[in-house]
Parts: sequence; C-alpha cells; structure tokens
Amino acid sequence: MKLKGLIFDLDGTIVDAPYDWPSIKAELDTGGQPILKHLESLVEPERSRKWAVLEAYEKTATENAVLMPGIPQLMEFISSHGVRIALVSNNSGKNVRFLLGKFRLEFDIVLSREDGLWKPSSGPFLHVLSKWGMDRDECGVVGDALFDVQAAEAAGIRRVLIINTNRDRARFEGTGAEVFDSIPALQERLSSKALDLGG
Repeated sequence: MKLKGLIFDLDGTIVDAPYDWPSIKAELDTGGQPILKHLESLVEPERSRKWAVLEAYEKTATENAVLMPGIPQLMEFISSHGVRIALVSNNSGKNVRFLLGKFRLEFDIVLSREDGLWKPSSGPFLHVLSKWGMDRDECGVVGDALFDVQAAEAAGIRRVLIINTNRDRARFEGTGAEVFDSIPALQERLSSKALDLGG
C-alpha cells in the first residue's frame, strides 16, 4: 500500500535540541515514570515547582536548537510526492511554534502536549489518522525515540523510521523499526520503490 502520510517527531528528529534527559529525570525525581505522566500525577505545590523546572530546561534547549542536517531537502522531497505531513511533539505548544517559525517549517497537522495527546500513547497518532481519513497502512512515523516506536505500535502503524545519529541501534532491536544514521539516509530509503512512496 502506498505511503500517503508521515507523522514526524520534533526534538531529535526535525531539530537537534541539547537535552540531557537522564539529568532532567534525575532532578525531577520521576521514579522511572515518563516525565509528563509523573508531573501530571503530582499535587501542589510540588506539581508547579517541577513543571517550572522542566519548562526552564525546555526553553534553553529550544533557544539553542538547530535544524537537523538534510531536513529542508527531505521536506521538499516529501512535498514533491504529495505526501501529507503531521508533527506530533510532547513539547509545549509555545516551543513548537517558536521552532516552526524559526526554521520556516509547515505541517498539515501540528499537535503539542497542550492537546492532551502524549506519546507513548496511541492517541496523537490515531487523531492524525482520523483527521486525514487515512488507513494505518498508508501512514508512517518518523522519530528518534522509543516513545515514537511505542506510540506507533499502539496505533497499529507498522512503518516506523528512526533517526539515530548517535548510532545507538541496540535499544531499537526487536522493535521492527528501521533505523537510520542520518536524514539523507532516511531520504534515500524513502526514494526506494520498496517503501512505495506517493499518493
């Protein structure tokens, strides 16, 4: 079945943002929980205090983010094939809008955490599919983290394309995701007839 839509992650996929997630999780003392799930489980005043810590880290990372090499060419390539694109990020809407404006990027659908649909839940991906009226097999996911893989699996999306610039492929073993060392390598894969790109 032809690939008619791609759902992109933002941080680590579209942009290279300097997050030290292990240190952030340690400071927030998440107890092994995903950060957003942990913060939402808290009561005041701890909840507001920890949200402020996360938002400070996000602000710094967003301001220092750079576009991943090859993204402009990839977006032009995808557009030339009539493939629809969505952006799903667990980042805040404010930061998402800042980065899209800074790098002049446009997506058909943009979801941030304020929409209440967070990865690794299937919710945001199913929302995009519903808006597009698209079958799961007509859509793919492009991300950089296990959350992207888990959300895709939960939504029944089998085409999962992972950007892994640090070449730490081991954590994606057994997931069924295809792992690429760079955006140009991903574009080359999308160019192959095996992926059947186009509407």
